[in-house]
This record gives sequence, C-alpha cells and structure tokens, in this order.
Amino acid sequence: MSLNGTLNQFNFSSLPNLISFNLNNNNFTGTIPSTISNLSKLTFLDLGSNYIAGDIPPEIAELSELRILRLSDNELVGPIPYQVSSLQKVWYLDLGSNYLESPPDWLDNSFNGVIPSEIGRLTNLKILFLYRNNFSGSIPAEVGNLNVLTQLDFSMNKLTGSIPSTVGNLTLLQLFHLFENNLTGIIPPEIGNMTSLEKLDFNMNQLHGALPDTISRLKNLNYIAVFTNKLSGELPEGLGENMLLINIGFHDNSFSGVLPPKLCSGLSLQHFTAYGNNFTGPLPECLRNCSELQRVRLEGNHFNGDISKAFGVHPSLVYIDLDENEFSGELSLEWGKCKNLTYLHIAENRISGEIPVELGSLVELRDLSLSSNDLKGRIPNELGNLSSLMFKLNLSGNHLTGIIPPAIGNLSGLQNLDLSRNGLSGSITGEIGKCVGLLQLSLSSNNLSGIIPPELGNLVQLQSLLDLSNNSLSGGIPQSLNKLTTLEKLNVSHNKLSGRIPSAFSSMFSLQSADFSYNDLSGPVPTFRQPDMEVIVENSGLCGDAQGLASCNSNPAGGKKSNKIRIAVISSVSAVVLLVIILTGVLVMSRKTRKSDEEMKYIIEHDSTESIIWEKEGKFTFSDVVKATDDFSDKYCIGKGGFGKVYKAELRTCHTVAVKRLNMSDSAGDIPELNLRSFQNEIRTLTEVRHRNIVKLNGFCSRQGFMYLVYEYIPRGSLGMVLYGKEAGRELDWVTRIKILRGVGHAISYLHHDCSPTIVHRDISVNNILLELDFEPRLSDFGTAKLLSSDTSTWTSVAGAYGYMAPELAYTMKVTEKSDVYSFGVVALEVMMGKHPGELISRLLSSSSDEGNYLLKDLLDQRLLPPSGQLAAEIVSVVTLALACTRTNPESRPTMRITPTNIEIYTSINVRQHLLYKINCGSITNTKI
Repeated sequence: MSLNGTLNQFNFSSLPNLISFNLNNNNFTGTIPSTISNLSKLTFLDLGSNYIAGDIPPEIAELSELRILRLSDNELVGPIPYQVSSLQKVWYLDLGSNYLESPPDWLDNSFNGVIPSEIGRLTNLKILFLYRNNFSGSIPAEVGNLNVLTQLDFSMNKLTGSIPSTVGNLTLLQLFHLFENNLTGIIPPEIGNMTSLEKLDFNMNQLHGALPDTISRLKNLNYIAVFTNKLSGELPEGLGENMLLINIGFHDNSFSGVLPPKLCSGLSLQHFTAYGNNFTGPLPECLRNCSELQRVRLEGNHFNGDISKAFGVHPSLVYIDLDENEFSGELSLEWGKCKNLTYLHIAENRISGEIPVELGSLVELRDLSLSSNDLKGRIPNELGNLSSLMFKLNLSGNHLTGIIPPAIGNLSGLQNLDLSRNGLSGSITGEIGKCVGLLQLSLSSNNLSGIIPPELGNLVQLQSLLDLSNNSLSGGIPQSLNKLTTLEKLNVSHNKLSGRIPSAFSSMFSLQSADFSYNDLSGPVPTFRQPDMEVIVENSGLCGDAQGLASCNSNPAGGKKSNKIRIAVISSVSAVVLLVIILTGVLVMSRKTRKSDEEMKYIIEHDSTESIIWEKEGKFTFSDVVKATDDFSDKYCIGKGGFGKVYKAELRTCHTVAVKRLNMSDSAGDIPELNLRSFQNEIRTLTEVRHRNIVKLNGFCSRQGFMYLVYEYIPRGSLGMVLYGKEAGRELDWVTRIKILRGVGHAISYLHHDCSPTIVHRDISVNNILLELDFEPRLSDFGTAKLLSSDTSTWTSVAGAYGYMAPELAYTMKVTEKSDVYSFGVVALEVMMGKHPGELISRLLSSSSDEGNYLLKDLLDQRLLPPSGQLAAEIVSVVTLALACTRTNPESRPTMRITPTNIEIYTSINVRQHLLYKINCGSITNTKI
C-alpha cells in the first residue's frame, strides 16, 4: 500500500530505539529534519523514490550505526556534507538521481558541488552510487582508499579532470560507471589492476589517447563501453583473449587499425558497436561463430574482406549495419537463417553477385538497404514475402536488371522504396500502387519504359518524393496523380512524356518542387499554389503567362518551338507580406534599446545603410555587413528560398552573423506602403520577445528595394540537417534529443503564454529549429507567424510545412495555438524515430486499427542503442506526450504550458504509477503503443 505525507511530520525524538526506517517508493515530501540525529541506533534508512527536497543535514553524522543509506530519486539540493564521512559502518550509500532539469526560480541549483575527498574515509563501503546529479569538479584520488568497493557509479554528472590512477587499488570492483560526464585525460593503465571488474562504462566523455594494453588483463570483463570520446590508436592485441565479452561499445571515436583477432573468442558476444572510427582490415574470424549476436553496428569504417566469411548463422541477430565500408564478396545464403533480423544494412560497400532469394524468408525484417554496391541480376520476387518490411527497401546504385517484380505490391506497409540508379527495364508495374504506406518512391535512372501507371495515384501517403526521372517513359502524365495531396517533390524529367501537364496539379498546394523538363509536353502550364516553388520545364509546345513562354493564344499546343525557362510562381502580395513581416528570427531586443515608432518608420522608409544594428557586445553597422559579404557575393550565400537569400558575415568586430535579404520591392524598385506598414506593425510587437531558445535578431534595415534582417549565426544549422546528415543522426544521443525537445517546447510555451498578444509560429519543423554547438535549440523562421487577438484564434491562409500541419487546417482556416502543439508533437516523434512519422500518427492514434499496436523499441531510431533504465522511462514519456500533442481533435491536445516544461514530471508519474507502460529489466522491451 502506498503511503504519503510529509517527512517532517515524524517525531524522531520519540523513536530512539528505531533500527530500520523504510519509506521507499511512496509519495513523501518535505525535507530531512535535523531531528533525525535522534535515531542513533538506526542501521537501515531508505527514503528513496519520494519527493524529499532540501539539503542533507549535517546531523546525519550522528547515525553512527548506519549500514545502509538510500536517498536516491528525490529532489535533494546542495552539496554532499563532509559529515557523511562519519558514517564509518555504512557499506551501501546511494544518493543517485536527485537531478532537477528545470529547478524552480527560488532554487539556485540542484544536488551539486564536488564529491568530498572525505568520502575516502568510508572504508567499509561496498556500493557507492552518486549517478545522475549535478556534481562537478574532479574525482577525488581518495576514492582509491575504498578497497572493498564492488560497485561505483558516478555517471551522468558534470565531473571534469582525469580518472585518478588510484582507482587501480579497487581490486574488488565489479561495476565501474563514469559515463556522461566531461572527463578528460587518458584511461589510466592502472585500470589493469582491477582484476574483478566486469562492467566498465566510460562513454560520452572527452577522454583521449589509446585504450591501455593493461585492459587485456581484466579476464572477468564482459561489458566495455568507451564510445563517444576522443580515443585513438589501435586496440590492444590481446583484448578479448580468455574473456567472455558480451557487450562492446567503441563507436564514435578515432580508433584505427585492425580489430584484435581474439576479441570475441569467448563466443559470448551479443552487442558490438564500432561505427564512426577508422578501423581497417577484416573482421575477427571468431565473430562468425558468435551464435548469440543480437546487435552489430560497424558502419562508417574501412573494414574489408569477404563478407560471406565474416558472418555465419546468428539466430538471435536483430540489427546489423555494415554501411560505408569496403567489404567485398557475395551475400551468403545463410543470411536467410537469421530469422529474427529486423534491420539489415550493407550499403556503400563492394558487394557483388546476386541478391539471395533466401532474404525473402526474413519475415521480421523492417528495414533493408543494399544500395551502392556491385550487385547484379534480378530483384528476387521473394522480397515480396517481407510482410513486416515497414521502413525502407533500398536497392539503388547497383547493376540490377530485369523488371520490377509485381510482388513488390505486397509490401503495403513500406514507407521508402528506392530502386533508382540500376538497369531495370520493362514497365512500372501497377502493383506498386498497392504499397499504400509509401512516403517516398524513387525509380529514377533506369531503363524503364511504357506509361506511368495510373495506380500510382493510390499512393496517397506519398510525401517527400516521387521520382521517375531519367527513364524512357512515354504517354501522358496520369490525372490520378492529383490525388497525391501531400506530395512535396515530383520529378518526371528526362523521359518521353507527351500531352499536357494536368491542370489539377494546380490544387496540389503541398507541392514544393516539380520537374517536367526534357519531355515532349505541350499546352498550358498550370498555376501552382506554393508561392516559393520553382517548376523547371524544357519541352516543346508549352505555353502560359509566365515570362519566356508564348501565350497560349498565339502558340497553340503542339508547336515545336523550344522554350527553356524557369517559372517562379508567386502568391499574392498579402502572402508575401506574411512571409516577410517576421521571417527567420524573432527580433530580440530589450525595452531599453527599443526604437520608437517614429525611429522605426524612418529606418524603414529611408535607404539607410548605417542605422540598423543593435548589439550589446559591440556596435556594428550595415556597412560592416556589406564589406564582410563583398556586397552580398554568392560565395557568402549559405541558403536560399522563396523569401530570398541568407549570407554568412564574419565582421571585423569578431562577430559572426547571418543576414537574410528579402526582395520587397515592386517593379519600380520601391517598397510598397502596404509592405512597410505591415512590417512596422509586426516589429512593434515582436521587439518585446526574448527567450534563450528563440533565435536572436540584431537589427534590420531597408536598402534599394530590399529588406535586410541581421541575426545571430547558429553554427550547426538545422535539426533536420543534423538528424539526416552525413553523421546519420548518431551525434544526437537520447539525452541530447530530449534536451532539444525540451528547449523547443520552452520556446513555444513562451510564445503562446508569455507574449501579448499570443504568437503562433505556424511553421514548426525540424528544418526551422537551429542547433548551437552544444545542441541547445533555437526556434527560427517566423515567416508565417501569426499574432492572435484576445479571442485566441484567427483566420488566415494555409501556411507551414506539409507533414507538420495540424489536420484541422485542411478544412478550416482557423489558426490557434493548438496548431503549433500538433507540429511540436510531430517533431518530437520524428526526433525519437529518426524519421518523419508520416501515416504512423494516424495509425497509432486509431483505437479501432489493428495496425496501431506497435512495439516502441521498433519505432525508435534504430541507429542508436536502445535506451535503458531511467532513460528508457523518459523516452516513453516523451513519445506518450508527443502522441497526445498529435491528437486529431485540437481541444484534446495539451497546452504548451504543460507539454514542454514538465517532461520530467510526466516521467515521474508514469514510472511510479505504471499507468502507460512497463519497464522490463531496465529497458524498453514489450512497451506497446
């Protein structure tokens, strides 16, 4: 039965003979009173997993008979009192997980300070847990005095300095966790003296140098994780010999050379990650016989050798990624015997031969990529048996021939199909139209002929891409493609298509780019609805009102005159105003430096080049910006879009800024009064906005028909670039992803609840979230932002990125804060999954759908190791919260006041009450959504 109350209610003076006091995992609040010193005979004190706050009182030193002290999972603050060293009989000390992510304003900090050197006096300690707090400073060398210690966990703090060599004295230590700190220096060679060590985890620090040879002495070691450090050099040749290594984590370092030949000689290896290094040579021969392998990630190295000899039959293997290496040889038939495989990637290698038909027996497979190899032959019809294939089938960049097998149509849940850059021939089978889950389809650069099958119009979930370019397709563009109402990019260029571009395409306002060039199309070009979309056409007989096209009245369809044009389709003046008035950053200026309305109007209405920049650290002028960009030379351009261009300017004042140049002029080169007035009115309100997670604008001005906005330069670029960039999102670990979402949520909450009038962003996506070097997020691109009046709603035109827009905007123009809440939910799911959730949102939220019963571990980003323990709990909480944000009914979504700032509160409730999920053995296993 769960108790509750306030700890201060206990009268410890009346309990002088109490020996054991256990309030673990209840709902007690309050502080630890000094009167606890009256319990001088107490041997067992467990107050863990409550809501106890405040300091640990010095009077705790009076509990001289104490053997076990557990205060973990509370809200303790302040340092560890040195008086703890008086507890000479304590053998179990657990002060872990008192970390407060967002402490209240009245609290200076959470459990912090240094680890006192006096802790070395507790020579009876066997277990010492200080994990997940805010401790800083170095690890005291006196820890080496705790020579009976068996478990030491200082992980998830802010510890700095090096690992003291005195840890070599801890010869009985079995568990040694220092991960997620800021430790520097080398791994001391004395670690080889810790002969009882079984688990060593130093991941996510700043350690450098080589892994010491002495680590090969640790014959009891079964778990080693040193990933995400700055380690280099070759691994000790004897590592793994006479060991039973189960889990190895070397990834995201600069290791080189070959792997030790006996690394897995114990044949007990289950998890092995070494991606993102410079390893070379073949894999150890013993790996082939590790029948218990479950997860292998070796991508991004220079491994070579015959792939068929590297792996055998691994019945427990679930995930393997060998991308971006130099493996050769042919794919073994034995891959088909790895029946539990869900993820198989061997892309960007030198694999030859044919695709084994045996892969069709991998009924659990969800993601298959064999792209950019030297594979030949036909695509096996048996791949149509992969009924669980859900995320990706990528065979692009090979030498495959023959037809696209009709059995591909059986993959109804597949989201990404890429067969491009092969030698496929024949027609596009209409069976692909049965792959109704597709978000992206690319068949480009093959030898396909025949018509575009109208069945492709059934792929109504297609969103990011439909690419049929560089083939020999003929006939007309089917009218059925206008059903692809969420499609953003269409490419049918370099074919032999004829007839007209369907006029119904003009209603596809999700379309952001389309390429119809190098065909035989004729007739009028439709008016597309996306204002910043460019349509590139190079055909005979096209006509229209755009510049460079003959009038449809004077140049009838079928004319042979070639038109080489680029048609930029723009919206009405009012839409441009909406895009311009706020744009990429919220103008962050204090009230003290805010310009008066008259001054702002003068700046806008006059071509001033010297009067625009406000900056606390140092004043600079527009002339400085002009000089730094060589008068806005293209070599300084770092981005462009329908709004204009963005330039990077490194100023002589040592500032680096980004400058967005907007064309607001009319045909005469003047800025229309309507644009000026709208711009001025919005600036008047938005100069009040200030938040650490909103991009900062330093100033603005007008010059020769252009508006310039100067804002801080954010070095990492967008969240989308990092999530899908060349590092494949690996630098975004689970903790960082939660940090990013929390920061974005704080920014949106501020716009919704702390600004008057309320500001709705309307275009929240991974591309409009910028990341600092420490991955602190900054919300940007307010080009479609809308100010809400006191009735908290307004009517406006459709805006925002498709895939992130709330569903109600499809049938109403009413914009509320709940539109942003929906977009935030989509972004949160995308960050957790490593890919856009697409139709998954509707499936997950449909209680009547049998397909909505997904295992969370399969939905999370497969590029990262699955989270465990408390981190797993937080991930489940974030996903649960994201699903609440993406509910169809706007009124049922939470507000951003609740959503972002209390992720940790949701975690606490969910974990303790076990309402929404179960944590099995400290990891996400059977969690269903």
